[in-house]
Amino acid sequence: MRRHYIPVAAGVPGVSESQAAFIRKVIRTALAAEGVDFPCEVDVLVTSDAEIRALNREARQVDRATDVLSFPAFALRPGELPGPEDADPGTGLVPLGDMMISLERVAAQAKEYGHSNRRELAYLTVHSVLHLLGYDHMDEGPMKAQMRAREEAVLAELGIAR
Repeated sequence: MRRHYIPVAAGVPGVSESQAAFIRKVIRTALAAEGVDFPCEVDVLVTSDAEIRALNREARQVDRATDVLSFPAFALRPGELPGPEDADPGTGLVPLGDMMISLERVAAQAKEYGHSNRRELAYLTVHSVLHLLGYDHMDEGPMKAQMRAREEAVLAELGIAR
């Protein structure tokens, strides 16, 4: 079977190939945990607070930096997946969407929550994949609890503890 295509672009200096490989591994693990067994594409941009703030302002009319932005290609509900018929005819890949992660927010939040940058990067990456697959957390009720449970399950599968 064809593998997922996960290009990781660095919009800031200091993004190592090992970090990019780690992001790809986290995305593949999250996709497998959600039952995505068809080749797909997820585009990733690792960026700065300034750039993610500009993107947040442009896309969501929120003028502040954020940790992660997700731009799903499909309007899905949790547990619902696109199918092979949604693949790009040119590549054979199903485009799931784009994610942007602020490396500055990763470091600040890791410090704030008292865990490693690696754990925070993994958490934000899983969080974004789940958004691409239709999960949301805008309410404080069952949808948020469902998303948190899926995040923790994927992190546990990766061997990343709180």
